[in-house]
Amino acid sequence: MAVTLAIESPLDDEVRALVAELNTVLLALSPPEACYHLTVEQMAEPTVTVWIARDEGTVVGCGALKRHSAAVGEVKRMFTRPDWQGQGIGRRILGEIQAAAEREGLETLVLETGDRHPAAWAIYEKAGFTRCGPVLDYPDSPYSIFYQKQLRAA
Repeated sequence: MAVTLAIESPLDDEVRALVAELNTVLLALSPPEACYHLTVEQMAEPTVTVWIARDEGTVVGCGALKRHSAAVGEVKRMFTRPDWQGQGIGRRILGEIQAAAEREGLETLVLETGDRHPAAWAIYEKAGFTRCGPVLDYPDSPYSIFYQKQLRAA
């Protein structure tokens, strides 16, 4: 396995297909009103950076950093296709997101994930994120789990 990570446009057809697959997975686990997806068009906005994992050219995972202010960034659209899960790809993408946030001087990273995503929780907790109450403008919901991480000074 030669998985590479790179910043890419979410408007690429292969990335669009990956995001559609992610949306299908999430909608199978949570009601639509509890899914806070960014569309690929929103992912292409200047405040968002998207990392794509490829295995010998095949798109296998993604993750994004959305900037909300000069101090707060949000981890979004984390996903690894099932055949590639358990190989550290999500951890690597999260590491790239955190490194970019630190380089930019962001003070805090936050995220919302579903209540039925224990593999995601493990990745976030191993990376030093702690559970917290609702972040940003997310509603308090039984379907959501929230995390935050204070970053070191830039």
